[in-house]
Amino acid sequence: MRSMRGLLLAIGIISLLLWPVLAQDKVVLRRNLGTEPPTADPALATDTTSVEIIEQMFLGLTDLAEEDMSPIPELATSWEISDDATQFTFHMRKDVYWVHCDPETGEVTELDKVVNAHDVVYGVLRTLDPRTASDYAYVLYILKGASDFNTADPEAENFEELRAAVGVEAVDDFTVRFTLRTPAAYFLQIASMWVARPQPQWVIEEYGEKWTEPGNIVTNGPYCMKEWVHEDHMVMVKNPYWPDWDKAGGNIDEIYFTMVQETSTEFAMYLNNELDLSAVPLPELDNVKSDPVLSQELTIRPFPCTYYYGFTTTKPPVDDPRVRRALSMAIDRKTLVEEVTKGGQIPANTFAPGMIFGNAALDPDIAPWALPEELGGWGYERAVEEAKRLMAEAGYPDGEGLEFVLMHNVSEAHARIAQAIQAMWLEAFPKANIRIETQEWKVYLQTIEKDTPVENVPAVWRLGWCQDYPDENNWVHEVFNPVEGSNRPRMSFDDPYVGDLVKRFSDLTLRAQLEQDPVIRQQLYKEAEKLLCDDIAAIAPIYYYTQVVLTKPWLTRHWHDTNHYETWSIDVAAREAAIG
Repeated sequence: MRSMRGLLLAIGIISLLLWPVLAQDKVVLRRNLGTEPPTADPALATDTTSVEIIEQMFLGLTDLAEEDMSPIPELATSWEISDDATQFTFHMRKDVYWVHCDPETGEVTELDKVVNAHDVVYGVLRTLDPRTASDYAYVLYILKGASDFNTADPEAENFEELRAAVGVEAVDDFTVRFTLRTPAAYFLQIASMWVARPQPQWVIEEYGEKWTEPGNIVTNGPYCMKEWVHEDHMVMVKNPYWPDWDKAGGNIDEIYFTMVQETSTEFAMYLNNELDLSAVPLPELDNVKSDPVLSQELTIRPFPCTYYYGFTTTKPPVDDPRVRRALSMAIDRKTLVEEVTKGGQIPANTFAPGMIFGNAALDPDIAPWALPEELGGWGYERAVEEAKRLMAEAGYPDGEGLEFVLMHNVSEAHARIAQAIQAMWLEAFPKANIRIETQEWKVYLQTIEKDTPVENVPAVWRLGWCQDYPDENNWVHEVFNPVEGSNRPRMSFDDPYVGDLVKRFSDLTLRAQLEQDPVIRQQLYKEAEKLLCDDIAAIAPIYYYTQVVLTKPWLTRHWHDTNHYETWSIDVAAREAAIG
């Protein structure tokens, strides 16, 4: 730990920025986001950083319970589901108001506008409107007419008819009804998502793209945005008019979000009592575990996310599935999680982890070469031999002629993982030319979009996926279905190698949506996972996440999938005694 203490002098300027915030007579939570949120707009968010910000400011019809991720009321007080599970009617509470925060004074004003069913309908239709260009609109394709509206030409004569045909309506001011194209019990969990949250139409129409800036933004959640200095920090203040503070039980008056990308700097700030929680840099994890103080502040717990490398399947040399499988086989996942990440992660052979309904995680029928022998797999020695054979069969013996870019967003942890995997690949294919490139998070997300020109997209790229709700539909279908999913690997029915398998994959995930028998759904998803990760090899799943977090002893936190800071508490006296 001594080497990390030396970093504290280097970040003194950050201390000077943070301490004035603590000098206020408020309970301030200090948290590092790790990057600039790409957006605070519920219709446009696709990443966990943006969602974390949105979660504090906008309520959903439902929320997900901390214990088991089951749907619980939030804006809705109750709901009815039709016998055929295609119609969901939500009855909304009448005591949640839109509020505005003055960025100069931090004063929150309650507007004379109650959040209502019309705000929900507007939010859903705005997300689906093709002019909004929401990359997450596909999540709402379960609604009747949603896909047709989202993919329509706004200049078409029937555009307004398509909008009116979407399966969402305000039955009255506080009752909203959704009509689905197919039965979906998990729709109660989709109703918790940011893309289905109410949005303030009058503010968006007045300010356009600037509506989420401080002074413009109007929200309804437990916190309001006071300040957003882009690429530097954001400040949120408590919404005193949010009616559930007594039930929430937290005491956080203000949240100060920094946007420091380097985990080593974040960790140093934590050691210097400038942050109340922190990630742990990979090189420091062993030291933290052995430190008598920090080890007591460390939490490692399973988390419903998967770390993976995606392949741009239309870009040589990874347009050949043999190359993709060989690259996936040549990743020594056991060594990676034991020697590099060291956070109790589990080697992954499928996309969805074990806590997701319909998952096939660690089933050796799928990509057994990804699993060590003790988990029922081949083990790395056998896997790498098969990888060498496949690569030679594809025309790249020992990697000769194999050249591509591996890209990840800026992060010390992602860099260490990429360097380790690059070394594994070069050991297996010593004549290959594999370069690592990085981009800032917001730019990176655009680079790997499925509609970015292929010449501007890396052949291999890093991402993680965390559940929006715990069902395989949110994983293999919404992320990868070529017709309705985000499909960053660009899987296509016209693929000369595996087009028929891609069509099979698409059909399976669509059939699983329609199927009501959970046993049959499980079987369909297992086959889809095998196609995605093994036969087509559109991605290389690497490991199932854990949360590795340091938390100061004065902070009492909860472990919800998305942080609910209104439930967190700080013992101010204990913090002041520790800080001095």
